[in-house]
Amino acid sequence: MPPAAAPPALPLDAEGILALAARSMFHLFSSISQGMFLVDRGGRIVWVNEGYRRFLPALGFSSIDQFLGHLVEDVIPNTQMRRVLDTGEPILIDLLTNKAGTFVVSRIPLREEREGDAGATPGEVIGAIGIVLFDHPETTLQPLISKFALLQRDLDDARRELASQRANPLYQQSADGQRRSKYTFASFIGSSPAAVEVKRHARRAAQSSSPVLLLGETGTGKELLAHAIHAASARAGGMFVSVNIAAVPDTLLEAEFFGVAPGAYTGADRKAREGKFKLADGGTLFLDEIGDMPLGLQAKLLRALQEGEIEPLGSNKLVPFDARVIAATSRDLAALVREGRFREDLYYRLNVLPVRVPPLRERRADIPALVEALGEDMALRSGEAPPELTPDALALLAAQHWRGNIRELRNVLEQVTMRSDSQRIDAAQLERILREAGQEKIAAPEPLPSAAADTAEGAALLRPLAQQVAELERRAIAAAMAATGGNKLATSRLLGISRATLYERLENPE
Repeated sequence: MPPAAAPPALPLDAEGILALAARSMFHLFSSISQGMFLVDRGGRIVWVNEGYRRFLPALGFSSIDQFLGHLVEDVIPNTQMRRVLDTGEPILIDLLTNKAGTFVVSRIPLREEREGDAGATPGEVIGAIGIVLFDHPETTLQPLISKFALLQRDLDDARRELASQRANPLYQQSADGQRRSKYTFASFIGSSPAAVEVKRHARRAAQSSSPVLLLGETGTGKELLAHAIHAASARAGGMFVSVNIAAVPDTLLEAEFFGVAPGAYTGADRKAREGKFKLADGGTLFLDEIGDMPLGLQAKLLRALQEGEIEPLGSNKLVPFDARVIAATSRDLAALVREGRFREDLYYRLNVLPVRVPPLRERRADIPALVEALGEDMALRSGEAPPELTPDALALLAAQHWRGNIRELRNVLEQVTMRSDSQRIDAAQLERILREAGQEKIAAPEPLPSAAADTAEGAALLRPLAQQVAELERRAIAAAMAATGGNKLATSRLLGISRATLYERLENPE
């Protein structure tokens, strides 16, 4: 049989198809992107599409003609186009932030074609194309942006702590947990109005050198805030020394504070022993439970704070010191003053920058975040998976009074982890565990408002979703502005949005 005839070859214009594909892709990107422009090999802008026109006013230009011809780095702050031109390597996905906003961008080099034995091959870079993929990444890429912002804050906190340790050899060498600041403001979990307000006051206190008085119930996080104030202050490179006055016998407090001279009393060490004031020299001294200080020692503490010098026990020499004092108490100092159990002059000396730390029942909205953070910390310590609470269980937790505040919440979570046979905890299991833990009075969670109810809450739920989202956005911006003292750059970073977007939201709240 004669061999089968080969099918006729189809005409193939490779160069034509390649050119068509290039034009098609160019027009596709130009139409679907938020903006696009071209630069020549020298970095001058030679073409801009219509989509990019809306960014020009923020960059200082009223028309495309004014924009063309400029070096790209002169008119687009923080651009990486010059790097693409120099290296010939594309940057396919990147975040660009400047006064026009925050964008997800791509930058691709353009090369000339060289003819050779193997056909056309890429030659030298003759320009580059810049593509704006998203102009509101805080909306379209919110989960990714939030995670990035959280990681960046954690990295910044770690860098500050490392810098503090390197700057102070004494701080670095100490193995005592009381000698170093263990927490920052990022450690104070919560975004409720009460939590935002207390962090705002504490941040302002960190910028001062005056005494700070932390007031609040036990277990609210006063010591954590003391650490955070120190870490954010100009004394972050110094030592953080803590004294729990309620835990030290009255007879030893003076020696604990001021130190002991050699041979001051029978059985005393022949070497001098420095007190906490001297150890905190150049740093911060945290006096926890200051309301429990005996009256006899209050006069000496007042003198030390006023004069900036101490007299070690058994010595007749005055020793100068420079320590910033942060005091905390869960007691009503004003009532103690009225009862004559706390010196009025010492109270006014300490109460220069009072910061009230709210109880947990005033920031119930923070309970889910606290449960997550406490659960992860428990898991790291125990090596077991953290408990997973259902929404009804979280609602039950939020309804409780929490006399012991966050400390009591942690205790309940630890008992939940140990007493439950399942990692997932619902409201029925949690209520049983609360009763077994000795809590006789368990508050019921507040019922959700009915959508059909003729109430203001019901009407609010029936509003269009866009209005509800806009209202939540306004509240978040207001809370962030309060937390940063009106600093717009810090606010935009806290919210994970650009300053341009923040300005736009502030100018157009609707």
